[in-house]
Formats: sequence, structure tokens, C-alpha cells
Amino acid sequence: MAIFPANPTRLDPYKNFKFRLKWDKQYVAGISKMSSLKRTTEVVEHRSGGDPSSSHKSPGRQKYDAITMERGLTQDTNFHDWAGLVWNYGSGLGSEVSLANFRKDIYLELYNEAGQLVMGYKIYRCWVSEYQAMPDLDANANAIAIEHIKLENEGWERDTGATEKAEPTLSNFAT
Repeated sequence: MAIFPANPTRLDPYKNFKFRLKWDKQYVAGISKMSSLKRTTEVVEHRSGGDPSSSHKSPGRQKYDAITMERGLTQDTNFHDWAGLVWNYGSGLGSEVSLANFRKDIYLELYNEAGQLVMGYKIYRCWVSEYQAMPDLDANANAIAIEHIKLENEGWERDTGATEKAEPTLSNFAT
């Protein structure tokens, strides 16, 4: 059975600069950089007892790499609030961790140059393992202050319902 792309006329690969991220059913403001979605399958080597000279390989456990996100430092507290659910400094005994809601499913959207949604990924059971609230400060620098989070996750899958529609044309140049 052949699989045909949703837009068979597109030959160019997608660019990596138009994307949005959503959690708690809201888009997260200002994310400027996100690491890749990477999955690794462990290799299990085994051999037959009667054949000691060669081994065979089988797939083992799946491992999903952590995802890092960066954005310019603003008054938005999304990163700070989520990171605080894993460990709330100064809270009373028995309430240091919010076990009920420190994990979130997130949704990544990739867009083409025209701003059309072309691909989506559901990323499951994420939680903040690292949070950088403030960058190094330098009075001689001329740079944006960046905050970042590192998210552990338990897997992701492509949303097959998110597909590119027909690419738009500019009416002045249409043939």
C-alpha cells in the first residue's frame, strides 16, 4: 500500500523556524528554541548456546531524550510555575512536590513558510528536570536574557491528523 503525502507538489523540506508549543490547552509565549525529538532503541545482544562464535541483535527498551526549550525572559511565569510543581522550595512537609499535576502532555506544531500547520507531535508525560530562571548577566553585553527548561518525557508520536493543505499562491503571480 503506497502512502502519498498530503501535498504531493511540495519538493522543498520544511524550515525549522516556524513552530508553536501548547500545554494546558494554551500556546506558550515566546519560545525561540527547542531541541530535537529523539528516540533511541537499546540493542539487546544474544546468542545461541550451540553457536558461540556469533551473536544476534534484538530491539530492547525505548529511550526518549529530554527536550530543552528557551525563550526570552519576560513577566510570563509559565516556565517558573511548572518548574515549581516538581520541587517547591520552602513549602511545608508533605507538599514539596505536586504529584497530582507536575506532568503535562504538550503539543508541538510545525508550520510552513506561509504559516500553515503542516505537522504536529504529541509529547507525553513531560516534567521539568532543569530550570534556569536567569542567564549569566554581563553589563558589557548586548543580548537578550534567556530562561530555559529541560523536560523529561515518556514518549511522543506524530499527529497524523495535522497535514499540510494545498500551498497558497499569490494571485498576482498565478498562472
